Amino acid sequence: MTEPPHPDISRQSPWRLLGRAFLLRCPNCGGGKLFYGFFRVKDRCPTCGILLERGENDYFLGAYTVNLIAVEILLAVGFLIVMIVTWPRPPWTALQVGGVVLSILGAVFCYPFAKTTWLAIDLIFRPPAREDFIIRVK
Repeated sequence: MTEPPHPDISRQSPWRLLGRAFLLRCPNCGGGKLFYGFFRVKDRCPTCGILLERGENDYFLGAYTVNLIAVEILLAVGFLIVMIVTWPRPPWTALQVGGVVLSILGAVFCYPFAKTTWLAIDLIFRPPAREDFIIRVK
């Protein structure tokens, strides 16, 4: 097992962690390039070396929940805006079709943000420990 010389295990501001996550950066250090493509997250941050899946099976179930909540909020806001703008004759068919399209596109678009946001939320409640930086040699 090897470890970076001085990993940052200090507790950080929740706003800083979430701000970095919303920019698709490592919530711990602010480093970038956490994804191989749009959907595949790397095992570790290339800058600080923190595990991006912090040791539990199904770690990113929380990210899927964050994604679902974000898409639901997006749908509600979109529905409300269309209702206000077109009242008293809202386009019900367009709302139905638009809702389906928006939910699919929203889920795809929000996915990487949900991954980094979930890591930030986890770091808020469970600050990083030295074990999060140890590289296990097989």
